[in-house]
Amino acid sequence: MNVQFKKGVLELCVLVLAAHRDRYGYELVSAISEKFEIAEGTIYPLLRRLTKEGYFSTYLMESNEGPPRKYYQITAEGQKYLKEILQEWKQFEQSVNLIIAEGGAP
Repeated sequence: MNVQFKKGVLELCVLVLAAHRDRYGYELVSAISEKFEIAEGTIYPLLRRLTKEGYFSTYLMESNEGPPRKYYQITAEGQKYLKEILQEWKQFEQSVNLIIAEGGAP
């Protein structure tokens, strides 16, 4: 898949997944990687930025499989931001699909 496509939609994917329940970084990588390939290193800078911008809060939770895990919990501000970018995504998707249909792409 085109790298630019992935970069543009990764933030949306992370927010959508975390909106359903709190997630830790590797869990997000695994969930997204089931749909399209991403490098583990791309998620953590994104999570740090979203946390710094107030869209996530974090907490540590003990793990039976090693050290404590840092969980990301979407904030009220993050929920609001998610609604905004989800609406933008849907409008963008519709526009691209119209262009594809008008262009007669196979």
